[in-house]
Amino acid sequence: MKTGGKKLSDKKLFIFDLDGTLVDSYLAIQKSLNRTRKEFGFKEIGLKQVKKAVGKGDKKFIQEFFPPHLEDKSLKIYRKYHKGDLLKYSKTMPYARRLLRFLKIRNKKIAIASNRPTRFTHLIIKKLNIKKYVNYVLCADRIGELKPDPEIVFQILQKFNCQPQFAVFVGDMIIDVQTAKNAGIDSIAVTTGSSGLKDLKNASPTYILKNLKQLKDMITCH
Repeated sequence: MKTGGKKLSDKKLFIFDLDGTLVDSYLAIQKSLNRTRKEFGFKEIGLKQVKKAVGKGDKKFIQEFFPPHLEDKSLKIYRKYHKGDLLKYSKTMPYARRLLRFLKIRNKKIAIASNRPTRFTHLIIKKLNIKKYVNYVLCADRIGELKPDPEIVFQILQKFNCQPQFAVFVGDMIIDVQTAKNAGIDSIAVTTGSSGLKDLKNASPTYILKNLKQLKDMITCH
């Protein structure tokens, strides 16, 4: 379902995915994964394979790389390593900080909707100094539903008393586009993360952009 009808400059609420959209934490994820696999004597996993597996929360991510009988133990070890790796290896995506500042100046509301656990999400945005731009953070572990279930968007809309036509979801994966569609809001897909251009086109977002700078330019032009 598409709402349409509202220019980007008229949007009041910008909902962002985190990893691959605002933040590049792929190396941190890879480091934590391979440290964990090493404890079990497993071979290392390449960055390309890691990028394809992220986006559905760390429990499902771990399931991709460990047999069922090791899932609980490996997840615990992974999370132990991940805090330090996030602090060391995470960085903002190009133009992310400037875009958030631009939106804040224009009195837009900014929310983050992530399948990443809440404690790690807050750790990242604080460490990368973007917390000051974000009005609200909601992660799947707080609501018990992973994207593309639309509940995360519904709760954010309710938080800001925002009608769907005044909101837009910005993400890098097919599941982000699906989440927006399921919630009845417009979507912007950026080709900076896990899903490739072809797959994103097939998902039919409202807009497809190369990077976050294009989003700022579009808001200005609109």
